[in-house]
Amino acid sequence: MGLRQSRVVAMRATEEGTDTEAKPRVPDSPPTPSGSSSSSGTPVRQQSSGGGTATVSRDEAFSWQEFFASELPSKLGVLVGLIVLSRVGVYIRIPGVDVESFAAAMSNNGLMGYVDALSGGSISKVGLFSLGIIPYINASIVLQLFSTAFPSLKKMQREEGAQGRARFQYYQKLAAFAFAIAQSVGQLSYIKPYVTDFSPAWLAGSTCALTAGAMALVYLADTISELKLGNGTSVVIFAGIASALPGSVGELVAQNAGDDPTNVAIYATAFFLTTLGIVYVQEAERRIPINYSSRYAAGNLARQSYLPFKVNATGVMPLIFASSLMAAPTAIARYLDAPWADSFAQTVGPGGQAYLPVSIALIAFFNYYYTFLQLEPKDLSEQLKRGGAAIPAVRPGKQTAEYVTETLTRMSILGSVFLGVLSAAPAVVEGLTHLTAFRGFAGTSVLIMVGVATDTARRIRAEQAMAKYQDVEKLYDSTS
Repeated sequence: MGLRQSRVVAMRATEEGTDTEAKPRVPDSPPTPSGSSSSSGTPVRQQSSGGGTATVSRDEAFSWQEFFASELPSKLGVLVGLIVLSRVGVYIRIPGVDVESFAAAMSNNGLMGYVDALSGGSISKVGLFSLGIIPYINASIVLQLFSTAFPSLKKMQREEGAQGRARFQYYQKLAAFAFAIAQSVGQLSYIKPYVTDFSPAWLAGSTCALTAGAMALVYLADTISELKLGNGTSVVIFAGIASALPGSVGELVAQNAGDDPTNVAIYATAFFLTTLGIVYVQEAERRIPINYSSRYAAGNLARQSYLPFKVNATGVMPLIFASSLMAAPTAIARYLDAPWADSFAQTVGPGGQAYLPVSIALIAFFNYYYTFLQLEPKDLSEQLKRGGAAIPAVRPGKQTAEYVTETLTRMSILGSVFLGVLSAAPAVVEGLTHLTAFRGFAGTSVLIMVGVATDTARRIRAEQAMAKYQDVEKLYDSTS
């Protein structure tokens, strides 16, 4: 019976650890002798006080037999099917549009080419999913900013449990619907010169089609999130960027035809080093030790617990938010059709003088803001106090909150500097090689791709570990 109980505790700890974007919470009680927390919250991590090297158990080894016997293959199949479906909708074109002429005009516009690359080429194809997931992202940005101004929204999202979060997401989808209608009208008005018969009836019907496509993508993103194999919004954006990657590689080779082949080598080396650096920072964390006032604090049962704070705790969300806002001047210029708006959009667009400073500033802002949105130091200090835990040499309560705030501020600055350097790296490479094939990616696309890929791989490993514990639980249930 004791073995079964320890397995169940470990199973719960693994299940809760699958949410890689969840804020670190503190259990209400100290670790049990098996090293797991007895509370239902996300457990802090423990390591043995002896400082010995960790060994990989036989249970952690990969097994194809266990893989195919679990639910993971079916989940992966559904995930791939949803990704394919999100791309199929791009090629269902809106009738009455000269897509070839519009795509040619887009290819000659570096500013619009950036926005088109971020959406996986859906804008130039004028398809059903032409708006992409951008309306939902814009709605998320607006509501997250409103939550700081209106305490009721913040309380709904963070203190009212699953029901409050569901209501908050409902409001977010309503806002996404409003954004989808506005963006549909703006985009259709922009392509008016390429429409064979532009009329109010065509505008109304096409607006309904684009709005329905945007909301369908929101539904697909929610379904992907329910699989627990990744954030649905990030996966949809990842699919769009990855679909444009082969075309960009081909364009890079075509641009460099007859020139120095070293340019392609520089691009390949920069891409490899960028990917390596992102993976390194994604896995880096600051461990703050905590002590429990319990009878397990001595002897062979001693454990050193710690709070793991990621260097890049916000993941790819600051990049997505910053990229969405960087595309706003282009959208405004399309609506206004004024020379000053076009000039401003070119200045802050890819290749413009203000693009890098504005992009880095937005990334730093959203990184700092989203860090403290996920984790409030005051709440964390209260959880530590209730659980009988404390940071060594720091008094519980106010001093703990100040210590955590100072630590998170330093880490957010470090993460912002890293993200800013990586965002500026592609522009430096472009200046050295004078090749613009990857201008649409603008650095942030590589960060999003690597971030989503590593997050999805981590969740898949967690799901595989969960399957083993579920098998053990079923075995004990059948024999009890």
